[in-house]
Amino acid sequence: MSRLILFNKPYGVLCQFTDAHGRATLKDHIPVPGVYAAGRLDTDSEGLLLLTDDGALQHRIANPRYKLPKRYLAQIEGVPEGDALQRLRAGVDLGDFVTRPCEARAVPEPAWLWPRDPPVRFRKSVPTAWLEIVLREGKNRQVRRMTAKAGLPTLRLIRVAIGDWQLDGLAPGQWREA
Repeated sequence: MSRLILFNKPYGVLCQFTDAHGRATLKDHIPVPGVYAAGRLDTDSEGLLLLTDDGALQHRIANPRYKLPKRYLAQIEGVPEGDALQRLRAGVDLGDFVTRPCEARAVPEPAWLWPRDPPVRFRKSVPTAWLEIVLREGKNRQVRRMTAKAGLPTLRLIRVAIGDWQLDGLAPGQWREA
């Protein structure tokens, strides 16, 4: 029987089990042999990462051909206006590719949100807001690049769901089997 692990990846942890430079990796949090990440999250992103020992399942989760929705919460610099949200929804030309249309909406800061270490920089004169973005693809640093192109740079990025799998109260560094 295959294993599937839901992990809340903390900020600063690499999505691999080894690192020649001594940085924090999945090995520091998940003592389960034979599982591998199904997809990735950047080191400076947080949230849901799925790991499995089933190669076919890993491929189905990670491959954009299957269009598995990935839901993110992004703390952005600035206040989202209708134009910026519409640009995100319609697809954004990032130079090397045009993103597929996605869902994007302003949301309140989540009540369940954990503090980030290190904290996000704070500037009195620059407001921040939160967006919920749902993608059906996952290119390198895509959400960050999309929001920057829309004039709303991402300060903090948290993946909260992949398909039907959700964080559901996992604290940073915690994991559970599905």
